Amino acid sequence: MRRSRVHEGWSFPLGANWDGLGVNFALFSAHATRVELCLFDETGEHELERIELPEYTDEVWHGYLPDVRPGQLYGYRVYGPYAPEEGHRFNPNKLLLDPYAKQIVGEIKWDEALFGYTIGHPDGDLSFDERDSAAFMPKCKVVDPAFTWGRARGVQLPWDKTIVYETHVRGYTMRHPSVPEALRGTFAGLMVNDVVDYIRSLGVSSVELLPIHAFADDQHLQEQGLHNYWGYNTLGFFAPHSRYLSGDNVNEFKEMVARYHAAGLEVILDVVYNHTAEGNELGPTLSLKGIDNASYYRLMPDEPRYYIDDTGTGNTLNLSHQRVLQMVTDSLRYWATEMRVDGFRFDLATILGREPHGFDEGGGFLDSCRQDPVLSQVKLIAEPWDCGPGGYQVGGFPPGWAEWNDRYRDTVRSFWRGDEGKLPELATRLMGSADFFKRRGRRPFASVNFVTAHDGYTLFDLVAYNDKHNEANGENNQDGHSNNLSWNHGEEGHSDNDEIQAIRLRQIRNFIATTLFSQGTPMLLAGDELLRTQQGNNNAYCQDNEISWLDWNLDGNAHAMIEYVRRVTALRLRYPILRRGRFLSGEYNEEMGLKEVTWLAPDGNEMSVERWEDSDARTLGLMLDGRAQPSGIRRAGADVTLLLIFNAHHDSVAFHLPEAPSGGGWLCRLDTSWSTEDDADGQRAFGQRSFGEQHVMEGRSLALLELVQQPDNAVT
Repeated sequence: MRRSRVHEGWSFPLGANWDGLGVNFALFSAHATRVELCLFDETGEHELERIELPEYTDEVWHGYLPDVRPGQLYGYRVYGPYAPEEGHRFNPNKLLLDPYAKQIVGEIKWDEALFGYTIGHPDGDLSFDERDSAAFMPKCKVVDPAFTWGRARGVQLPWDKTIVYETHVRGYTMRHPSVPEALRGTFAGLMVNDVVDYIRSLGVSSVELLPIHAFADDQHLQEQGLHNYWGYNTLGFFAPHSRYLSGDNVNEFKEMVARYHAAGLEVILDVVYNHTAEGNELGPTLSLKGIDNASYYRLMPDEPRYYIDDTGTGNTLNLSHQRVLQMVTDSLRYWATEMRVDGFRFDLATILGREPHGFDEGGGFLDSCRQDPVLSQVKLIAEPWDCGPGGYQVGGFPPGWAEWNDRYRDTVRSFWRGDEGKLPELATRLMGSADFFKRRGRRPFASVNFVTAHDGYTLFDLVAYNDKHNEANGENNQDGHSNNLSWNHGEEGHSDNDEIQAIRLRQIRNFIATTLFSQGTPMLLAGDELLRTQQGNNNAYCQDNEISWLDWNLDGNAHAMIEYVRRVTALRLRYPILRRGRFLSGEYNEEMGLKEVTWLAPDGNEMSVERWEDSDARTLGLMLDGRAQPSGIRRAGADVTLLLIFNAHHDSVAFHLPEAPSGGGWLCRLDTSWSTEDDADGQRAFGQRSFGEQHVMEGRSLALLELVQQPDNAVT
């Protein structure tokens, strides 16, 4: 082996950083005794040399190599005590990935050599395995960060104009006819003009991508011929997943972001900082476990051989440690600045707010984000639950955060299914869930309202299946949630019955309109507008195939639903009263002389206590007064007054249209019972309605009516 010249280098920044003359390598480990940098040839198959990092500053090992260039493949071997019962699992026979690697090439080849202990040994994970794992490991790659952004700028869209569209890099384009086969399933495929133009045409604002960080394909899935499709199994927090690159340059991701920004679309990343792919004490040694297990992971206080598992995956990252916290925030800043993404959705985000005593909204990570000049300016969305004690924290995150609202999901599903006694909670959810979020100056946008997401049924399956059908996952249909609040409307799965098909399509329209007409931040699942089905699979995490991929071979119903989504998003953006930045109250404002919100019974009168408590009631009207003050300044608004009517009864209901100040009648802009032949804005089909006139709501339907302003010269 030849020897490279090595200089002392610097302890900051961490990772492998090219400065135009050479590369500085820096790796944190508080308990290591020695660190070797391993350089590989361009194939990654031959280790060329091992270079001991010469300096150790503030628990960071570092060295500078003036003759290394971008494209160099590398990894680490870290020496230290192998004492699992003390929390240490150093094993220099195992090649380790740099936690700060900007690119990871190759894939894991599952072999017993990847494990720090000898599988099958009587002492289990207390044994020590001496086999070299390099041949089975992917390698890190030094990158040149140079990229010409040109005129591309971040979108910086306000929350009140945000409509999130959750999708998957691979699944969205694998069957898209406009995407060349070589680009399908990649960032390059996602920026094909027809793909971007279609997404923009829907009226959504923000494309939220399921995990794109480098992740591992689970061994047990590979053995069953399956794959980790969703990607919640992170290998590296700075590197894009190699399968999502059409070539070998990470700048492809930057090109995609620039293309979306040019189209006025935000890019939000679903990120997984709660655990890694290394599992528990019986898992492989791939990176953090071999670099400094006792620092990076939360270990049992009295038995550090074992891991605290608040994630259900075997391990939990220790964000109470300052260097682990630094790694996560460095990663976020890297994606927000170098890659220019517009926000993040945090998987199992309660983990990130956990301290040794439990969840704390003033915890280190949450405080870091709030004060950080970069992270405090991007969109931060929490999945506010985990598997640990006290893990359900909807509404518990601090100001500056938005949160997935599963109570919204469950309430809306139950209401449209026709469950009893849902009107009071439906009213709360429609108004931004103030019971959870109206505190500390938080706004309605903090509630991310959704009915479907990647985890669970698609919208079509929600109205076509009573029971989950996850047999393809190989777990005897035991995985996935069983309480889906779904309803097949008479037949399980596909149906040729015209009546069943019609009511299913109407229910889908109801779900979409409810989501987009509610106060808060709406989120749609990509493919729901295409009537995508997963054949009843509500946990398709391992289905990298036609079960999960979007089918772009559309029938007439799918084309009609796409146009419907465009119409509804346009209505949300057209009427500011549907997306107010302050919580609307049903209380009478004496100074303004109005109620911002009035809840109405079918007879046109205000809801009484008895009607709210009537468990059989399934019809509700909601009048939003456009004169309500739009901000904290006491002045009347000038928005259009709207009337929303929700009828979850199986039969039609005659709803008496109420009087409204300064109005001359009502014009129906949307009714989910309309056929595709009805006029788009309702004027031909229904015309203007007078106060007191009946609007017949078909069974299980929703209507949006606009107050027609009274002409100045009208006779009163």
